[in-house]
Amino acid sequence: MNSQEVVTLYQAGKRNFSQADLPKVKLIFVRLYGANFSGANLHMANLRGADLRGVDLRGADLTGANLRNADLTAANLEGANLSHSSLSGANLTRAKLKRANLENSILTDANLSQTNLRFANLRQSKLIGTILTGAILLGTNLNGASLLGANLTEASLVDTNLHEANLTDATMPNGKVYIEI
Repeated sequence: MNSQEVVTLYQAGKRNFSQADLPKVKLIFVRLYGANFSGANLHMANLRGADLRGVDLRGADLTGANLRNADLTAANLEGANLSHSSLSGANLTRAKLKRANLENSILTDANLSQTNLRFANLRQSKLIGTILTGAILLGTNLNGASLLGANLTEASLVDTNLHEANLTDATMPNGKVYIEI
C-alpha cells in the first residue's frame, strides 16, 4: 500500500490500517484523525505535520520516522518503537507512550504535557525545551537524555532514571531549577 492508497481509503471512511506494511510511506500534512495503525510497519515513514490526533499506534514500528510538527494529541503509542525518530515540535499532549521506545529520538520543543510515559525508554534522547508539565514519568529511562530548558513542572518522577541526564536550566517539579556544575 502506498501513501495515496492510504489517503484514498481514509477519505472513503476506512480507519483500520492495523498491521499495515507501510515502510517509508510519505503522509506529510495528511489528516488521519482517529485511524488505527496498531502494529503497523511505519519504519522511516514521513508523517511531518500530519494530524494524528487520537490515532492508535500501539506496538507500531516508527523507527526513524519523521513526526516533526505532527499533532499526536491523545494518540495511543503504547509499546511503539520510536527509536531514532524526530518528534521536534510535535504535540503529544495527553498521549499514551507507556513502554514506548524513544531511545535516541529528538523531541526538541515538543509538547508532552500530561503525557503517560510510564516505563518508556528515552535513553540518550534530546528533549531540549520540551514541555513535560504534568507528565507521568514513573519508571521512565532518561539515562543520558538532554533536558536542557525542559519544563518538568508537576511531572511525576518516581523511579525515573536520570543518570547522566543533562538538566541544565530545566524547571523541576518542586519549582527549582537544576543547573549542572
